[in-house]
Amino acid sequence: PMNCPFHILIYKDKLHSYRDLPIRWAELGTVYRHEMSGALHGLMRVRGFTQDDAHVFCRPDQIEAEIGAVLVLVRKILGTFGFDQYEINLSTRPEHSVGSDEIWDAATQALRNALERAGLEYQVDAGGGAFYGPKIDLKIQDAIGRKWQCSTVQLDFNLPERFAMEYVAEDGARKVPIMVHRAIFGSIERFFGVLIEHYEGKFPVWLAPVQAVVLPISEHYSEYAKSVSDILVKRGIRAETDLRNEKIGYKIRAHTLRRVPYLLVVGEREKEAGTVAVRDRNGQDLGTLTIDAVGTALQKMDQARVNTLEWQG
Repeated sequence: PMNCPFHILIYKDKLHSYRDLPIRWAELGTVYRHEMSGALHGLMRVRGFTQDDAHVFCRPDQIEAEIGAVLVLVRKILGTFGFDQYEINLSTRPEHSVGSDEIWDAATQALRNALERAGLEYQVDAGGGAFYGPKIDLKIQDAIGRKWQCSTVQLDFNLPERFAMEYVAEDGARKVPIMVHRAIFGSIERFFGVLIEHYEGKFPVWLAPVQAVVLPISEHYSEYAKSVSDILVKRGIRAETDLRNEKIGYKIRAHTLRRVPYLLVVGEREKEAGTVAVRDRNGQDLGTLTIDAVGTALQKMDQARVNTLEWQG
């Protein structure tokens, strides 16, 4: 159900000094959980899934800085995918827990300080922490207001003690490190499900599986359509050509339903001029542009991770 003990065993392969800390390890690890059949829900809840699992082993005085760095990474990655609305909970010590009052208080305050330094609004979930330590849970909000649990940062005083983890402190004494569990996407499968729902399949250009499709108005322009597609593919653009013997209106509708960002229509006039007629998936006519202009615009959108640009022929 989890990969945490494996990173602990790697840590214990040799004795570490306080100078070695923090140590950060990450993996994409597959885990399995016996969810009841009635709880299974598409990609959102499955029995076998992959986590972006990471663990940080650090000293108590390093907790705040490590949590702050994780929050920066969380905001950067989720923001890249277009998620900027969060609900953040700081979960504190439950009734039944392990660890001293002193370390719980210090750890909870470190999480609070990291959130406030990042300028993030949060709610305190009193008693909602895990028995092994306090945590920060982040729920992202999709386009229609639904909230999904994804990112989490958890402090753990339990596993390091149970696995007899140690490091040599500055005074030569053996001390137990703090373990930080970190996931940004959580379940990769669930994150993909949330992403599809959030965009209704209308992915930004940089995320779209097919970024542009070339549509000849008849079979007489198939060779030209294929040459346009080949030029775009050589420029790193995910382009396809629809050479089916169907009416152009049918093709446009089919690829609009596929939510392909840009449809490039070609006929006699475009073939003679070396251009394409550009439409977006919302039905907007963007005019007739050169192949180079289309390629440049798509490359810029892909590299800048934006969905729209000023098209220039």
